[in-house]
Formats: sequence, structure tokens, C-alpha cells
Amino acid sequence: MALALSHAGGDQHLALVNQKFCTLTGYGSDDVVGKNCRMLQTSPSGTNAPNTEARGKIHAFLKADGPATMRTTIVNFRKDSSPFVNLLFMSKLKANSGQVRYILASQFDVSRAHKHLLQAYDLELDDTLKTLKPLLDDHNIMIEGTLAMIANSTNTIAQAKLTLAELEQNTPY
Repeated sequence: MALALSHAGGDQHLALVNQKFCTLTGYGSDDVVGKNCRMLQTSPSGTNAPNTEARGKIHAFLKADGPATMRTTIVNFRKDSSPFVNLLFMSKLKANSGQVRYILASQFDVSRAHKHLLQAYDLELDDTLKTLKPLLDDHNIMIEGTLAMIANSTNTIAQAKLTLAELEQNTPY
């Protein structure tokens, strides 16, 4: 599962990414650590995706009083400039004091996904969060929210396919 961890303060720059993130995006950790993930919304060749709805959800999530978790599809670009529709799940990691310290994000390419792949992703995300929880508890960091928001896979895949089709139809690659 592609995972990224960013600092909650400032520009939410990436603290670390795993190998699956690097495989998915084509970027090495040296390319992205210290940068905000918004860099994935513009291809190296300069193509941008509007991502208006997704950006609105992300901005609402990042507010101090925003939701503890967020899920949306967003068009991202790999290092080779190829687009993909990313099912992005973000969760705030809080210290016992209640201060948000980190943001954990998982990414999944739903551009051409089938329902069974998305269901496998949901299970893998659930297992990953269950594995991370005891580790984070040892450092006084909590994952808030529930995994219930990972529901409605069919709608997400349909929206992802529509978004990618519109992007491919309107932009020459």
C-alpha cells in the first residue's frame, strides 16, 4: 500500500514515503521528502488537473476544526507525466494533548481499478491502520475517525473513470 507521512504544521511537507508510494508515482523519496504532495497535481511537463472538488475537501480537512479523516479521488501525475486517478485517504495523527502532529495518507490508483481491487485496498488499509495504531500509541499519537468512510467503492470507481476519461479527452499526452 502506498503510504506517505507529512508534518501537520507549515506547508505539510512530507516526512517520509514508502517504496509503494515511489513505485506508484515514479518519484524517489529524495524527490518528494520535504515537499508538499500537491506537487503531484502538476506533471513535470506542466499539465495541471483542476481537481476543484478534491482540493476543497483537502482544504477543509486541513483546517484545525476540519474532519479527522478524509477520502477523495484526485488526478495526480507520475514523474513520467502520465496521469492517474488517486483514491486518497488522509487521517490526522494527534498527540495525547490533542495537537495534530502528522498526517497519514494512503494512495491507490483507481484509474482502471476493478471493484475487487478496491475492496482489497480497503482491507489492506484497515490492516495497515490496525498495525500502525499500537506503534503510534507508544508515541502518544492517535488515529482519529473510523474506517466507515472507506465505503461506497462502486461510486468511487465510477467517478474515477469519468474523471480520467474527461482528462484524457481534453488534454493531449
